Formats: sequence, C-alpha cells, structure tokens
Amino acid sequence: MKRRAYIFVILFLLPLSSFAQSRIKDLARIDGINSMQLIGYGLIVGLDGSGDSPRALFTNQALKNMLDRFGISLESDRVRVRNVAGVMVTAELPPFAKVGQKIDVIVSSMGDARSLSGGTLLLTPLIGVDENIYGIAQGPVSLGGFSVEEAGVSVSQNMNSVGRIPNGLMVERELTNTLEGLEFFRYALFEGDFTTATRIAEAINSAMGDSIARAIDPVSVEVQVAPEFSGGAMAMISMTESITVTTDQRARVIVNERTGTVAIGGNVKLSNVAITHGALSISIVSTPAVSQPGPFSPGRTVQDRVSQINVQQEGTKVTVIPESNSIADVASALNSLGVTPRDIISIFQALKQAGALQAELVII
Repeated sequence: MKRRAYIFVILFLLPLSSFAQSRIKDLARIDGINSMQLIGYGLIVGLDGSGDSPRALFTNQALKNMLDRFGISLESDRVRVRNVAGVMVTAELPPFAKVGQKIDVIVSSMGDARSLSGGTLLLTPLIGVDENIYGIAQGPVSLGGFSVEEAGVSVSQNMNSVGRIPNGLMVERELTNTLEGLEFFRYALFEGDFTTATRIAEAINSAMGDSIARAIDPVSVEVQVAPEFSGGAMAMISMTESITVTTDQRARVIVNERTGTVAIGGNVKLSNVAITHGALSISIVSTPAVSQPGPFSPGRTVQDRVSQINVQQEGTKVTVIPESNSIADVASALNSLGVTPRDIISIFQALKQAGALQAELVII
C-alpha cells in the first residue's frame, strides 16, 4: 500500500505596523465599469496527428460546414482527419477596449485531442451574453509545454489541451462605458467592511478638502464630482484612487486540511483556555506466511498473511494558555504545546467550539 506524505505550512500573518496602508485603487474598483466574458466555438488545424478522432462528431460536422462554405461538399461520416481539433475559445473584453484593439484568447479542447501544439485557430467569432459579436479570433496557439509519444511511451509537460493565443482577438464592438457627464461615481470594495469603507470616505474628504464622499454601505463609497473640478470624473478618479487608507481586517483563521495550510490573521486573539491533546498511533504490519502440509499427506501448500496490530498512545498533559492579545502570543502558545500542524487544525476547531478563539474560523 502506498502512503502519501504531506507537508504542512503554518502562516502567521504579522503586519508591519498595527494596520496596513493601502491605496484606494488596490481596495476597490469603480462600480458600473465592467468587463465582458466572450465565448465562441472554433477549429484548430495544423496538428501533427494529435487532433480529435472520428469519434468527435461535432468536430467532423464543424469541419464539413466550413468546407461547404469553400465549395467542397463532403459527408460528415466520411471525414477522417487527425490534424483538426474542436475548441472552445474564451476571452475577457476590457471595459474601455476600442475597435481594432487586440487582446489574448484562451483555447480549450472539447474532444479527445492529445495535444494542440503547433496548431492554428481558424477565424472564430466571439459573442457576449447579449449574443452580439464583439470580436474575431484567429492565430497560432502557444502552449508553453510539449508532448512526445513513441512506441507506447509518452512524455508531456504542462497541459497540452489548453493554450493561449497572444493578441489573438481583434475587437469589433465596444462596450458602452463612459465617464462623460458623470455627477457621481462609486467605489466598490473588493471585500466589504464597515470600518474600511468609512475610512475611505474620510480619507477622500480630507485629501480633497471638501465633503464629497460618503460610505453608503460596507461595499460602496459614493464620490461627488464637483462641477468646477477640471477634468471631470476622469480626473477625480485619477486623483482619489492614489489616496492611501488605513485598512481594517477581520480576525480570521484560514484552515486548508487538504494541503495542511493554516493562515492566522494578525488580529486573532485567544481567551483563557486549558488544552489537552493526545495522539493515538495504530500500526498494522502484515507479513506473508506459507503453511506446508506434512510429508506424504494429501494436503497442499497454502499462502496466508499474518497481521500484527500495535497500538501506542502518547502521554497527554493539560496546558493552560492565558489570554493573548497579539499574534506572537498565539504562536508562542501553540508552540508550547509541541504539536504538529495537523494537530493545530484540530485544536483550532476545538477552541472555536469552546468560544476561546476570538476570530472567524474558515475551513476551505
């Protein structure tokens, strides 16, 4: 039986100061100015026998439809090529992208193609959620990996069924985003927080010398564009997004039991609590054994396995942890227990149930 070895990591997030200083542009975005996800179906040609097999009926049908447009008529069941692959083409159209601008696209195999290496995407229209065409994609695929197969032995690096086409999409339609004539604009925080939203409004008012900003809710801060302000909303956004704000953070402990990672935020505190934690170790050793019959007996040789079970329980002790007010105190208290990161995960879960962990416990 194979056993997997896991490496556990504990991250104690120690702030350089009591609170972090961040620019508004790193904490929030302008509400209402959004990108658009685009999607389309296309064909990649020029593959070295690593494309879709005839079992991929949608690829055969798409190839037949394309050839029909060029005046070549074929029945789809007679198409037998392995140099073509059907792919889904996706891209994200930026908010202020202009007609003629080029952006990257992602191509992902839909069939049983072994590799998209060396392929070229044919002309593919990409549509948005409103079913309008916003761009045309075409170009050679870049994988950043390889796949080699010879005599039943294959060697591959990275994913060969997904690739990128740099500057592969030419924008044909613009999004209707504009900053002209705006009297108000709104910052939308990436992570909602009452205190941080209030501090952003106060920082803007202090920097501009006027009460032009107000926190509407934990996620939204509304800013008024003064009519006499030169440059309008564009200049106002440029000036306010560079203002630094003293952010606030929730006290959180993030636990990922799959990877063994424990991230402890700088505001985490512990109340007075006593902890005892012991480990029960059980090992099962199975040894092959052969049973031989007596001489000249009608018996037969039998193979069997003899199992031995060992149970070992480590001694436990009760450790009293005083109330802690800093992440350094929490780290020192956990280290005093001499436990492993996996044990720490169980301890944090027990501390939360006991009400001694003054933080939000998030298990991912």
